[in-house]
Amino acid sequence: MAIRKRVLTSFMRNVPLLAVSQALMISAMSLILATSALVGIALAEDKSLATLPVALLAISAMFTSIPAAMLMERIGRKRGFVFSTLFGVAGSLLSFYAILESDFWIFSAGCFLVGIFNGFGSYFRFSAADAVDHDHKSRAISYVMAGGVIAAFIGTNLANVTHTMIDTAPFAGSYAALTGFYLLSMLTLSFLKLPPHLASDESGHLPEERSFGVITAQPKFRVALICGMFGYGVMALIMTATPLAMTHHAHPFDQVAFVIQWHLVGMFAPAFFTGSLIRRFGVLSVMFVGALLGIVCVVTNLLGTSSTHFWLALLLLGVSWNFLFIGATTLLTETYNMAERGKVQAMNDFSVFTTVAVASLVAGYLHYQFGWQAVNIGVLPLLLLMLISIVWVAFKGEKNKASKRNIGHELADASKETIRVRID
Repeated sequence: MAIRKRVLTSFMRNVPLLAVSQALMISAMSLILATSALVGIALAEDKSLATLPVALLAISAMFTSIPAAMLMERIGRKRGFVFSTLFGVAGSLLSFYAILESDFWIFSAGCFLVGIFNGFGSYFRFSAADAVDHDHKSRAISYVMAGGVIAAFIGTNLANVTHTMIDTAPFAGSYAALTGFYLLSMLTLSFLKLPPHLASDESGHLPEERSFGVITAQPKFRVALICGMFGYGVMALIMTATPLAMTHHAHPFDQVAFVIQWHLVGMFAPAFFTGSLIRRFGVLSVMFVGALLGIVCVVTNLLGTSSTHFWLALLLLGVSWNFLFIGATTLLTETYNMAERGKVQAMNDFSVFTTVAVASLVAGYLHYQFGWQAVNIGVLPLLLLMLISIVWVAFKGEKNKASKRNIGHELADASKETIRVRID
């Protein structure tokens, strides 16, 4: 009873704070995603580099993921999170200055600094999962991710309102406003009260830490990694290229902001019930539907370039990402114990952000050189790979269950035979 009460207290205190922090981080990200490619194409001499700033944001998050995990294992996640907000403040101010000075490379450096904060912030969902028991993990992850629903309306609307604030420097006002998000994040995160980073078992001993080889050999781990990487990568590639494609097809910025806004709704609104869907239908079923929705998104983009096509495709893309990412995160938490969490989570997020960085970097190049259709056709093999991997681990799981049932029947028959022999 005492353990249940402690878990409930941790859930009620930490999950809302982490959800608010997630909302602030994604609000800032939504503003950057809606504007960075347009700022890039205005400032860069080589227009194929337009998506480099958002790619650098992902690259810095990638390189930060492992050091962030190691630092927070040493000083605690709360201190690590609060410390990371300083990079967000510095990055937003530097980006603001770069736009005023029309300097593409300084703007890229500002986005790089913001990415460091995102590298730490990617552990918000894991912090929520690690603060509760097994039965509440998927729900805790979902609630934290649901904080992004607020971001769908705050970030893009703020970008729309502030992008003409300074006439001589479009979007400069948007990046000045980012500073407020990171200062609010610092305040919110200071109220966290997370449990100790390692949990002992019932005998009072810390769980045994296994090697990477043993952990990565688990089918669940492999599928969680594949779907986490490519689910995020597909989303990043299409989403990063969308503002460029819409601008190319003469859609005004308010329409671009509207499409990104509803993409974010698709990304985070389902989180209110994704955890419940996972508990009811199973994590693999939810992930399978997520991959299918990704294919429907691609088909929608290939059918036309009206604002309605962009809106519907990006909404479907958001839901696809939600099911795949929350599902993959939930599945990953089933593959490690608390002694292993730091290295496993770091390896996972490093792999995910590496994929996102590559996707963001090539998005501008693919669109500039080959066009919008090539961007969409290029992600189909990744979506098919995710579908195949999910089916594979589901089949393997059913096979193992059948094997265990057979072993159980054999043991029962052997016991009955032993009893019969003794009676005889």
